[in-house]
Amino acid sequence: MKTSLRFLLSIALFTMLSGLALPSFAQSRAPAVIDTELAQTHYRRGNTYNNMERYDEAIEEYQLSITADPNFADSVRNLANIFYFQERYEETIPLLQRFIVLQKETIAGKIAAYNTLGQLLRDAKRYDEAIEVDLLAIEHDPENSSQVYVMANTYFNAGLTHDAVRIYKKALTVAPNDAFIHRSLGRMLEDEGMLQEALLEYRAAADLNPDSQFYRDLVMGLESRLAQ
Repeated sequence: MKTSLRFLLSIALFTMLSGLALPSFAQSRAPAVIDTELAQTHYRRGNTYNNMERYDEAIEEYQLSITADPNFADSVRNLANIFYFQERYEETIPLLQRFIVLQKETIAGKIAAYNTLGQLLRDAKRYDEAIEVDLLAIEHDPENSSQVYVMANTYFNAGLTHDAVRIYKKALTVAPNDAFIHRSLGRMLEDEGMLQEALLEYRAAADLNPDSQFYRDLVMGLESRLAQ
């Protein structure tokens, strides 16, 4: 791993997450009085070890920082960063959840945390949790259309078509003029037998891209099918 490790997850659940606790090490040693200055000291030491690729020592310092101040978001983020690149995903997930709660401003790190957390929850097949995170990831990162198709296909392949439809519909709230998302949602609705809704999506795609014969064919094909 490179020196920039701690920045790679300077990367980004909704209100229910605010009740989540920190990992067990912070719970068991929570201080009677929060010491932000001590937390900052351990955080800086952790960064030094991190830059030297002495990750075990960096982990210990970040843990000590969080023990001194459980709300020290930067240490939570950097600890999640190390665990992620060590593929310790079960330990990464609660840290990312906590970082999202602690980081009140919508910065690049929080946006990326949503994306990474959603991916980890989907990979772990924790779909009920993942869908809520993914919806927030779309809301906070509206220009990242590629993630929309990955999310929707994952839910669809898992037999969760309803969640896949939710993903596309959420994407259209932030990118209403994306013809291909309209088309993709239409395809999914058509496969589910929701033909009238599918036709509306095909028409929207065709209206947004009037030069596309492909979209016109989708509209005409489904109109003919409904007319039978």
